[in-house]
Amino acid sequence: MREAVLHAAARVRDVYITPDAAARYPEIVTSAREAELFLHLGTPDVLHAMSPDCQGVLAVVDTSGTALEDAISGTPRLIAVLADVRDPGNAGTVIRAADAAGADAVVLAGESVDLTNPKVVRSTAGSLFHLPVARGGSLADTVEALRAAGLTIVATDGTATDELGDPAVDELLAGPTAWVFGNEAHGLSPEDVALADLAVRIPIYGAAESLNLATAAAVCLYASARVQHQN
Repeated sequence: MREAVLHAAARVRDVYITPDAAARYPEIVTSAREAELFLHLGTPDVLHAMSPDCQGVLAVVDTSGTALEDAISGTPRLIAVLADVRDPGNAGTVIRAADAAGADAVVLAGESVDLTNPKVVRSTAGSLFHLPVARGGSLADTVEALRAAGLTIVATDGTATDELGDPAVDELLAGPTAWVFGNEAHGLSPEDVALADLAVRIPIYGAAESLNLATAAAVCLYASARVQHQN
């Protein structure tokens, strides 16, 4: 709620808050007034009826998302693409990791979870309002658009020859890059991997068979952030 008012005020239609919450969160009230948003005081019962888990403050926000062409306009250097990612907690956590790594946008491609899923929104911890999150079409169409925007497409694949941390991989990641992360259950298909310019695996040094989607995405995005911020 706070992040929506502070970072995406243009998407906020109304803010509802109880007197007690207004006293607890004066920064929300101040930011809402500065943005000239409609600010409504309401009783706890009324706000609870509107949203049982609102903790005394809620907002009506435009959830239409960002068009893909707008999300990749300009000169993006780091994009995260979720291909057929179904778990809302995973999707939200990747959005949060992408935000922390300084990514320019996140794109949900294929049959990925709905961005408005409440668990997606909660799992982003406010990052949903910090960077563009777009709905792409098929992965093939999304990759085509990203490549046309000047991005190199890198797919995560546990069987790939190239490994995260290799000097040649670091050299590629220093340039504009779009990481493609697959479904949490079965990853990317061989056909999906073939769409990329490069497939990269994350080295596993212990006995774990693999990393979960959100952890793998965070590792890869921070690998890009590290080399990009050195240049």
